[in-house]
Amino acid sequence: MSQNEPNLSTFFAGKLQEAKTQFERTIDCKHTAFDDLYPYMNEQPQFFWYKRYVAWQELLTTVELAEELNIDWQKEFKTKQQKFIESKVLDAKVLDDWYGKQRTEA
Repeated sequence: MSQNEPNLSTFFAGKLQEAKTQFERTIDCKHTAFDDLYPYMNEQPQFFWYKRYVAWQELLTTVELAEELNIDWQKEFKTKQQKFIESKVLDAKVLDDWYGKQRTEA
């Protein structure tokens, strides 16, 4: 491996952060790359849920790959977020509590 190539842990840390950011942007109803794929769907209310599920699946897939490669993914997430990821179920609780109490109270 040359000096310019990132090691696998660094690579996956970046991919985890990208997937986390993408998911968080869907929670906040912000624009993501997924919007550009389906611009005609932006007016549909169910599109926001679909977009969240797609981002959640991307996050879970990235975590699964990191686990298979024995790369520590937990350090990129708060304890509560780790538990949500480990349960794998995207529900309203995940969306409401992803950022923790500080964000909810603000």
